[in-house]
Amino acid sequence: MITDTAELRINPVIKKEFPLCLRTKFINNPASIETYLSIGGYEQIKRVLKNKITPEALIEEIKISGLRGRGGAGFPTGLKWSFMPRASQGDKYIVCNSDEGEPGTFKDRDIIKYNPHQLIEGMIIAAYIMGAKTGYNYIHGEIWGEYCSFEEAIKEARAAGFLGSNICKSNFNFDLHAVHGYGAYICGEETALIESIEGKKGQPRFKPPFPATFGIYGKPTNVNNTETYATIPWILEYGGQAFSDLGVKNSGGTKIFSVSGHVNKPGNYEIQMGMPFKDLLDLAGGVWNDRKLKAVIPGGPSTALVPAKNILNATMDYEGLTAIGSSLGAGSLIVMDDSTCMVKTLKRLSYFFYEESCGQCTPCREGTGWVYRIIKRIVDGNGKPEDLRLLTDVSKKISGRTICALGDAAAVPVLSFINHFEKEFEYYIRHGRSMIGNTHD
Repeated sequence: MITDTAELRINPVIKKEFPLCLRTKFINNPASIETYLSIGGYEQIKRVLKNKITPEALIEEIKISGLRGRGGAGFPTGLKWSFMPRASQGDKYIVCNSDEGEPGTFKDRDIIKYNPHQLIEGMIIAAYIMGAKTGYNYIHGEIWGEYCSFEEAIKEARAAGFLGSNICKSNFNFDLHAVHGYGAYICGEETALIESIEGKKGQPRFKPPFPATFGIYGKPTNVNNTETYATIPWILEYGGQAFSDLGVKNSGGTKIFSVSGHVNKPGNYEIQMGMPFKDLLDLAGGVWNDRKLKAVIPGGPSTALVPAKNILNATMDYEGLTAIGSSLGAGSLIVMDDSTCMVKTLKRLSYFFYEESCGQCTPCREGTGWVYRIIKRIVDGNGKPEDLRLLTDVSKKISGRTICALGDAAAVPVLSFINHFEKEFEYYIRHGRSMIGNTHD
């Protein structure tokens, strides 16, 4: 262990939450460098550089923590960082993926808004570990205010000597730049994001080669999510085992869940992995208007829908959600009450994926259009008996046949909605209207 576990800095007012990436959110002037320094900010990069801790030792600590990528894929962070060819000559890059364009996803913008310096410190540490001298934070195009806030945080960090040349008088050089996207969902895919940073149309690349060997400008590049980088300073402060112990087996640490939909208190809730779903729902004030829970999308629309009966006893962690047929994803929890029409909801989601397809792959470009038009036909009252079979068939022909995962993401809602609520679709086709009265459109 690199450091002894000290007294954990937790806001005692926030019951059941564990603000780790959002630990400055409840302090006055949370985004300022003064606030971050007051809670021990930038001490970890100073300690690492002063003591010349080896990248190998730091990677080992991250592996002990069990940290997995918080952007959706859940790949082990320490293992991913070990893939970067640190010893190779030439430029290497660190990229933060803050392009959260999926419906229901809004956690990363809170990190940028309330605790940008912890993210910056995490990226500096990552750059030191992987031998990079330049970093980019790619920020979603529809959150201009957060982009401006991050630019200000970069200026503060640079003025304080934590960015630029000779950081902490150590001969380590690293600079960071914010990049503003244009709102394209596809740029959340790491290679499309890299293309966009290079000034090209945001479209995914074929893999291999992977970014670790061929990324920005053809150079080794590491891409991780905002929440992933922001976790690193805490891990080095308290130790990898302390982070692992916050969660459950194979799901170490904390996770920010963006809870939206039919709840009384939508928002971001940072909790320890493994919390029962019921407790997280309670944090969000329960289902609104005293209605009953009908279904939940646990990790954003690219993860499978789960009916209420299956999720009520589930835990919020990788294995807990896999056990009920879904996945953690980015932690974008969308709650639906019993007045929700699943046919209309699927129409809205299918339109999103149809509009956001970059058009590069035929199965996705054509398939998402077919899916949307068939569901729209059903909602318009012109559904045909064979439409459910056709929807299932088209979705399966999209999945696994595209360069990136958007094709799979578009197919997942169709298959899971029909699987769990087939009767609603059949009723809509037979009667030309929803079986749910007073539905949410």
